[in-house]
Amino acid sequence: MNYSTDFPSLHGQVSPQEWQARVELAACYRLVDQLGMTDLIYNHITSKISGTEHLLINLYGLLYKEITASSLVKIDLAGNILTKPDTDYGINRSGYVIHGAIHEARADVNCVMHTHTRAGQAVASMKCGLLPMTQTSIRFHGHIGYHDFEGPSIDLAERAALVRDLGPNDAMILRNHGLLTCGATVPQALNTMYQLEMSCRAQVDAMASGTEITLPSSAVLEHTAHLYQPGTRRPYGVLEWPAMIRLLEAEGKNSGYPRYDA
Repeated sequence: MNYSTDFPSLHGQVSPQEWQARVELAACYRLVDQLGMTDLIYNHITSKISGTEHLLINLYGLLYKEITASSLVKIDLAGNILTKPDTDYGINRSGYVIHGAIHEARADVNCVMHTHTRAGQAVASMKCGLLPMTQTSIRFHGHIGYHDFEGPSIDLAERAALVRDLGPNDAMILRNHGLLTCGATVPQALNTMYQLEMSCRAQVDAMASGTEITLPSSAVLEHTAHLYQPGTRRPYGVLEWPAMIRLLEAEGKNSGYPRYDA
């Protein structure tokens, strides 16, 4: 069996648009690892290649910290593999059942992220869902979907419910499962996921303290949620992304793993 993680570079062998998408998505995978939002080899982040209906997704078997621009797999919306490295690693079926449905239904979405973090799974299992208890979590007040658990997401029949439950939102809690975010860009989807994850961690910590939690008034919740929507003041991710790349570059020098843009 060929489970090598030494992949030849595709730089110059794919279109500039595809290479840019590959580098950006590989950077996102590495950042998710650095931000403590990974789950061994599981989960997935997909990105659409500009000007096409093709998606990029990770090989199923690599750690996020091992992913490079050249190791990503190109698939269509039905999950058919178009190109992938010479390896016996494949892709996770759940990756295109969940992601393909959203990419196909939402023309405004170019990146979809899904995580199984400890805090995300905890809040996904709470009947109350995400509480608007912090400035960060209020960002999602009235702007988050909920999808009831139907078992592992390997059945194409679940796609319609996933799209319906997400609606026009950029974030969704998959009950008893985990978190999902999407966005017009990779930086936006990552920023939304980071804020959703921080909201879940704060809620778990506060509820574990056993003290009564206070929530702002409805008027304050509505006003704050509006101010934190992408585009109200500025798009999410645009200002943050260069700083995140600097972090990635600085911390990756002595990691022992291939560069994300290899």
